[in-house]
Amino acid sequence: MAEKCRLFVYDSLLAGEPEHPALCGADPVGEADTEPGFRLVELGARGALVRDGTGAVRGELYLVDRKTLAELDVGREVPILFQRARIRLADGSEAQTYLMHLDQVRGKRRLPQGQWRARFAPRSSRAAPGPFVAWSRGRFSKT
Repeated sequence: MAEKCRLFVYDSLLAGEPEHPALCGADPVGEADTEPGFRLVELGARGALVRDGTGAVRGELYLVDRKTLAELDVGREVPILFQRARIRLADGSEAQTYLMHLDQVRGKRRLPQGQWRARFAPRSSRAAPGPFVAWSRGRFSKT
């Protein structure tokens, strides 16, 4: 049996996402969160995990063999675009994941909720209108 390592995925490699078939031989372990201190950034079709911020990022954990890991490294352009590094998870265990440097994601949209699948969710609920809005809406109404 080939040696397997724990891999934390957080973006297009998640179950149901476009790049998930790249994990075809991996054994799913379950959902996991990083320890606080990370941020998830949207790069279009992919996301990037950076060591910045105070939040935790939600993802999935897989047991991946070395061959699959090498194929993922090529797809993620390690070490040119992403770096594969060991991180600590919220439960105190460690796993490998793909990171980017903060300088590489400047100007890109941060996902404050730390969840890839929530990137299309409304950003926040709208607050009740203030007195000026109420006055301006009623200003031209015919009563």
